Amino acid sequence: MTLDKAIAHWLSHLAAERRLSPKTLDAYARDFRQFITFLSGRLGGGVTLSDLATLRPADIRAFLAERRAAGLESRSLMRQLAGCRSFVRFAEREGWAKASAFAAVRGPKVARSLPKPIGAVAARSLAAPDIRAGEEREPWIFDRDAAVIALLYGCGLRISEALSLRRREAPVSGIEAITVTGKGGKMRQVPVIARVQQAVEAYLASCPWHLPADGPLFVGARGGPLSPRIIQLAMERLRGVLGLPSTATPHALRHSFATHILGRGGDLRTIQELLGHASLSTTQLYTEVETARLIASVRAAHPRAAMR
Repeated sequence: MTLDKAIAHWLSHLAAERRLSPKTLDAYARDFRQFITFLSGRLGGGVTLSDLATLRPADIRAFLAERRAAGLESRSLMRQLAGCRSFVRFAEREGWAKASAFAAVRGPKVARSLPKPIGAVAARSLAAPDIRAGEEREPWIFDRDAAVIALLYGCGLRISEALSLRRREAPVSGIEAITVTGKGGKMRQVPVIARVQQAVEAYLASCPWHLPADGPLFVGARGGPLSPRIIQLAMERLRGVLGLPSTATPHALRHSFATHILGRGGDLRTIQELLGHASLSTTQLYTEVETARLIASVRAAHPRAAMR
């Protein structure tokens, strides 16, 4: 078994058994090949599966140090280490190679950052198509962007999930829930509120392109599939109009969806199901956001908050 064939088998396993997304597979493959390139320079030649058994913890730490010097942050380093470990474990299970050195290497500490949601008033304003009326664009473009943003905030979707919807899946009046395929191919049901239905209907009424039932619901200016970058640019313009910080991104609308439901009494298990989180611990981050907001409100408003 050559190293290249082993990598191909590993990636096929990750796609078929763990159902990782193409982007995640690309990241794992890129990260592991960077490690192999580093080893090639360190060992002075091509790397084989048998070379992995000769690795020392110092070799792996040297690779992480080089990547850190190249500007990678701790979270990215953790991903690279996880990718390398994933390959080695797979190779060991298949009986192709062993690399015990990985067990002796701890990943860098990752500072846990809380989600940064957008305020409820601003989030609602972002989904208003007339807020960008001064821009020289066709009106249906504003309706389209507003519909996508309404889905991100009103349903808690990832941008990839919103843009993967087919025309026949359009959440219009009478459609109370949609089926979304999230990370790892995991499917979930998400309820659709009236404001989202209205935004999608407005977009469909103004869109000049024919949208086949099995084609994408959201299309670009020339009728092709809509790129996530277009929505990111739209959010950048909206941030300027509303005076929002740079943290107001399309994904922040998903955080806002969860935080605002929690703030109105929603329970964590329900929010976990709506977001499609595999672990409740991921969803629990939003309780910390809400607690931080309450503490900030008390400190800002309580007459004795500034006293020590």
